[in-house]
Amino acid sequence: MQNVLAIWQREMKSYFVSPVAYVVLTIFLVLAGLFFFGNLEEIVRFTLTQAQMGQDGPIDVPAYVVRTLFDTLSVILLFLIPMLTMRLFAEERKQKTLELLLTAPISNVQTMLGKYLASLTFLAILLASVAFTISPLFIYGQPDIKPILSAYLGLFLYGAALLALGLFISTLTENQIIAVIITFGVSMTLWMVSILGSYATGPTREVINYLSIISHLDDFIKGVIDTSHIVYYVTFAFVWLFLAHRSLESMRWRG
Repeated sequence: MQNVLAIWQREMKSYFVSPVAYVVLTIFLVLAGLFFFGNLEEIVRFTLTQAQMGQDGPIDVPAYVVRTLFDTLSVILLFLIPMLTMRLFAEERKQKTLELLLTAPISNVQTMLGKYLASLTFLAILLASVAFTISPLFIYGQPDIKPILSAYLGLFLYGAALLALGLFISTLTENQIIAVIITFGVSMTLWMVSILGSYATGPTREVINYLSIISHLDDFIKGVIDTSHIVYYVTFAFVWLFLAHRSLESMRWRG
């Protein structure tokens, strides 16, 4: 465990020494703020229009704004997560320091977990920063906290799954740009699988929808925690981490 913490600490320092962390955090906060206030303005205008037309109805403004925001954040993470994982192993390979890690008295699993936990920590920082964005809802209203916590959980699991994928791809190349492109391409493919499912029928449609990484996030954002979705994201992350471990093992043997 001490070795894992040492790798975690090293990676966290690397994040904040380089401009990557600040660029990703700034982009995330700016986009989250823009979409939050854009959605809020849209629903307020709609509510006023309905009132002027005499069509008042029960509209849960905070719930609508939060649900729309977290839907948008899932797309934003699709673009930003490759930036968080591109350097995990690709930079080590480029600087020829990976060989030192592989021959050091530390296992591949410990190295991999330390780097993965560091990326998870930064993901948690990103998601925690959203609390500042949605704080006006709590200042001027009383939103239901349970759907928000559910959405946070779903978005964290979704991000953790994509981070595992990006970590594996980072073990395959020493070029960080290639790692970003491949990670984004595979993530986008898994995200768009649900679109193909809309054209299928029967069991085929169910299988395709299950493979889509975004379809499992919908219930979380709606405030529904289904263990099958949790199992999917945990299994997804485990598979890619296992493949990353095998990739590191193959490098150790070749070295």
